[in-house]
Amino acid sequence: MPLPDRVLLVAVYYRTNLTMRQLGPLFGISSATVCRVIGRLGPLLTLEEAARPADAAARLWIVDGTLIPVRDRTVAASSRNYRFSANVQVIIDADTRLVVATARPAPGNKADAQVWRNSGLAQHCEGVTVLGDGAYFNTGLVVPHRKRQRRPLLPGEEADNAEHRRVRARVEHTFARMKNYKILRDCRQRGNGLHHAVRAVAHMHNLALAT
Repeated sequence: MPLPDRVLLVAVYYRTNLTMRQLGPLFGISSATVCRVIGRLGPLLTLEEAARPADAAARLWIVDGTLIPVRDRTVAASSRNYRFSANVQVIIDADTRLVVATARPAPGNKADAQVWRNSGLAQHCEGVTVLGDGAYFNTGLVVPHRKRQRRPLLPGEEADNAEHRRVRARVEHTFARMKNYKILRDCRQRGNGLHHAVRAVAHMHNLALAT
């Protein structure tokens, strides 16, 4: 197959999550060839790690984790969505909404803060202000003010939390767009397949925003 057709095949696979047997007739090839093309080309379409910005102190990034159902139970665990899922951490730029980095999937029963500490993303964010939700308490990220027993939030803290929610919602919108690629709704890939799929989808998401 010509290279453009192979790239299209991988993109269609990530977008539709069709099986190899369903994709083969669409491209006039065997299901075995489909499997080889996806296995070889998929990792090459992944998001490249963004270099540390020169104006890091002026940038604002947002991090959050999302649960992705995956069939491979070596990278998944029974999660709060009642499925075997993996926890994937994603960082976006608050201004451009481009995906900056993603972490390797972790079992879905692990807390976001624990996955963040083990992901290595903190080193990638040195010098940059990063927003997280309340699950990232005591991680060094900017998180909302917490309500404590017998201590209601002050009016200024309520306003801070409202602004925090407004800005942090951008990462939720990014997840919604990324999950238009159905591979992230029920990933049948094994081993590093989910990791490659997330990074490839992030790359295609960035390309769509840039065009």
